Amino acid sequence: MSTSAVYLGREQSLSHLRRVASGKVRDIYEIDARHLLFVTSDRVSAFDVVMTEGIANKGRVLTAISAWWFEHTRDVIANHLVSTSVEDVPGLDGELKDLLRGRIMVVKRAEPTTVEWVVRGYLAGSGYKEYKARGSVCSIPLPPGLLLSSRLPHPILTPTTKEEHHDLPLSPAEARARVGAAVFDPAEKAALALFGRATDLLARQGILLADTKFEFGLLDGKLILIDEALTPDSSRFWPADQWKAGENPPSYDKQILRDWLEKQPWNKEPPPPKIAREILEKTSARYLEVCQRITGRLPEGAA
Repeated sequence: MSTSAVYLGREQSLSHLRRVASGKVRDIYEIDARHLLFVTSDRVSAFDVVMTEGIANKGRVLTAISAWWFEHTRDVIANHLVSTSVEDVPGLDGELKDLLRGRIMVVKRAEPTTVEWVVRGYLAGSGYKEYKARGSVCSIPLPPGLLLSSRLPHPILTPTTKEEHHDLPLSPAEARARVGAAVFDPAEKAALALFGRATDLLARQGILLADTKFEFGLLDGKLILIDEALTPDSSRFWPADQWKAGENPPSYDKQILRDWLEKQPWNKEPPPPKIAREILEKTSARYLEVCQRITGRLPEGAA
C-alpha cells in the first residue's frame, strides 16, 4: 500500500472557514453558529508526540467507524452527526472535495462536558497499574486476584479530566461533583448503555471491547454524544481469539507503531524518529482491517 495518499491537513484551502480548534489528529472549522466541520487527518501521535509522517487512510477510517457507530446507537442517545458528504460543506472546489472525501463530518455544535467518559470492561493500561497498587480503578474497588487483561465483573465508568497531555483520573463521585448531577447521571447511563451495545455488536465480529472513551455535550440543554465514537484511537479493541487473562493481547490500533518506537533510541520528546515505511504500511493495514470488520466495508476514498 502506498503512503503517498497521506493527508496531514491544516492546509490553507479551507481559509474561507474559521478554524476553531486543531488537535493531534482533527481540525475543526466553523460553518455557522450551529454547525461545525470536523476534518480528520492521517496524523498519528504516540507518547503524546505527533509523528512527522502520517498513516495512510487513518482519517478516513476514524470517520467511517464513527459515522457507523453514530448511526447504530441513535436509539441509545442522540448524537451530533449531520452529514459525512463533502457536498454538504460550503465553498469546496472539486479538487478539495476529492482531498477531503471520506474525512469530514458536518456536526451540530454542542457544549462539551468537562469530563471524558471512559468505560472499562477489562483490566488494562492505567487501570491495571492502579489496580496493582491499590486494588481499585478510579477509586472503584475491584475483587482481588485479577490479572492483566482480566474481564471485570461488569463494565465500570472511570472518568478523567481533560488535559492537553495527560488526563487525570476521577472517581465517579468527583466527576459528578465536577459536572453536576443533571449531566453526570444521564451521561453515566448513556456511557454504560453505549458500551453494552458496542460490546454485543463487536462480539459478532470476533472483537472484544476492552475499554473506550466517550465525549458528551449539551445542545439546547439536552445531552448528546459528540466527537468520535468507538474508533481505534478512542478504544482498545482486542481479537477475541487472541485474548487470555494474564497476557496483553494485540490491539487494533497503532500498537505496531508504539512497539516499534519503544525499540528506537528515542527519549519520547520531539522531534520523533523517522518511521520505517514498513511500519507505516502495517499500521495503515491494521486500521483498514478493523474498519472493514466493524462497518463491513473500506472507508470512502481509501487508496
